[in-house]
Amino acid sequence: MRAVVIEAFRDPPRLVAVPDPQPPAHGVVVAVAATGVCRSDWHAWQGHDADVTLPHVPGHELAGTVVAAGADVRHRRVGDLVTTPFVTACGICPECSAGHQQVCRDQTQPGFTGWGSFAEFVALDHADVNLVDLGALADGGALGDEPAVLAAALGCRVATAFRAVTDVAEVRAGEWVAVHGCGGVGLAAIGVAVAAGARVVATDPSPSARALAREFGAEDVVDPTRDDPVAAITDRTGGGAAASFDAVGLPAVCEASIRCLRRRGRHVQIGLLPAAAGRPVVPMDVVVARELQVLGSHGMAAHDYPRLLALVSAGSLPLARLVGRTLPLDAGPDALAEVGTATAAGVTVLRP
Repeated sequence: MRAVVIEAFRDPPRLVAVPDPQPPAHGVVVAVAATGVCRSDWHAWQGHDADVTLPHVPGHELAGTVVAAGADVRHRRVGDLVTTPFVTACGICPECSAGHQQVCRDQTQPGFTGWGSFAEFVALDHADVNLVDLGALADGGALGDEPAVLAAALGCRVATAFRAVTDVAEVRAGEWVAVHGCGGVGLAAIGVAVAAGARVVATDPSPSARALAREFGAEDVVDPTRDDPVAAITDRTGGGAAASFDAVGLPAVCEASIRCLRRRGRHVQIGLLPAAAGRPVVPMDVVVARELQVLGSHGMAAHDYPRLLALVSAGSLPLARLVGRTLPLDAGPDALAEVGTATAAGVTVLRP
């Protein structure tokens, strides 16, 4: 098969021929129809993730068709159109048994602990626990004419934003919400928050990203290179946001997200904050004085997807507007490099 391979951290990846994967006894091989290019993939290429060993194939946001299944797989079949969370959980550890597969202690992650989906095929572990069937949604037309392209974003950015907004922050109708960063995660968070009845102010240095934020329902947008985001959000929300999300993963953004909260507000960290980027200043004096909550959010378990799919099916989340461009697999190396400069608005999807 063809795959985008990282042979040295930060060196340009190459599109090369590599052996086809084989399914583990509990897993499957999926023919990748579409795969998103995520900032997490960029971190893997930069060498920020200790789980990545070289040579390596990145990619974890995927949709495709099952083409082979291991002997122990019971509920998935060849021909199923599927996606998966970026955490492929074991299904039996204490966290999984409690329904929290997104923090499975024995998790694997395609594109991080093993080879990922910037390829024609990818192997996925524990298929009965982790695969999400997209057949009904695709047949109903909720994913448009190219269901795999829209579904590719669900496994990481949209699912992560959905759970962060609905379950971690528990955003309620009428609340002011701040979203810092209007890439794929941020735009999805805006859409989910608006669907919940919240009012959203969003920040991003990119004019095109701010324009997309308004399309997703943000009432106001802030250019953090021109205006102080904390002061602007505090002013425009009449005292600060009730919930604020760092959807980028930069130290300054994390601190701003905490400082822009009103009393008893909730900060949710979605964007990764690798040590290489520097540690954020967490203003604990402000956290204590205002009784703030500082929370983390790490994806979403496969069994939670029906709630998200219902939102998509109802047309309450403009998923099609999330995809900024589709590219062939041979454009993968350049698309990965561009993530660091955020030149493209919306989600970039590769089509192997």
